[in-house]
Amino acid sequence: MALFTCQNVTVGYEGKAVAKNLNFAINSGDYLCIVGENGTGKSTLLKTLCKLKSPMDGNILTGENLKGADVGYLPQQTELQKDFPATVKEIVQSGCLNKMGMRPIYNSTEKKMAKDAMEKLGIDVLAKKCYRELSGGQQQRVLLARAICAAQKVLFLDEPVTGLDPKVTEELYNLIENLNKNGLTVVMVSHDIDAAVKYASHVLHISKNKYFYGTTQEYLSSKAFTLFNNEKGTNCHE
Repeated sequence: MALFTCQNVTVGYEGKAVAKNLNFAINSGDYLCIVGENGTGKSTLLKTLCKLKSPMDGNILTGENLKGADVGYLPQQTELQKDFPATVKEIVQSGCLNKMGMRPIYNSTEKKMAKDAMEKLGIDVLAKKCYRELSGGQQQRVLLARAICAAQKVLFLDEPVTGLDPKVTEELYNLIENLNKNGLTVVMVSHDIDAAVKYASHVLHISKNKYFYGTTQEYLSSKAFTLFNNEKGTNCHE
């Protein structure tokens, strides 16, 4: 069974449906990019898959005994969060909170998980630094490390490179690609079609009243890709 199976799923907010009758599956090891125009429900769908929102209609089935502690989520960062007064280590370790149950302190396994995540993303030297003193790229690495600590099977990312310069953007995309190659299922909302077709194994393109879902190769030869390219130009951004 797939990790997630969406059956005629409709999502929306404030009582308004924005993406309707979606049918697709996310299998273990997939790298799915969710793309499309503004206002078509990409972030809302991601929150619904994370169970932060309920679908307006349809069903989302989960498989492989997927639990909340198996899922990591990196939302879009707000201006308030950028000024959060905590150390890098404290923020990364907080990704383990769902695994702690009623325990008041982190155990050795969780501490090692946070340490490994920081080393993997090259921020272990910043462990004692205050988060709000970091650059935008460093902050995104910290939040990604936190999400990795939460994610055992699936990592959800909502436009993780927004506001970053091209060099840092490429570094983060490479880090995410390596996580996927090492077995983590990745589901990422992106406004960057070029990145989607470069890194993803599958693409979900949501447009008003319609959608495309398939492999990246299928997407490249689809009407959805052609029309979106014609509308937005070679470098497709929302």
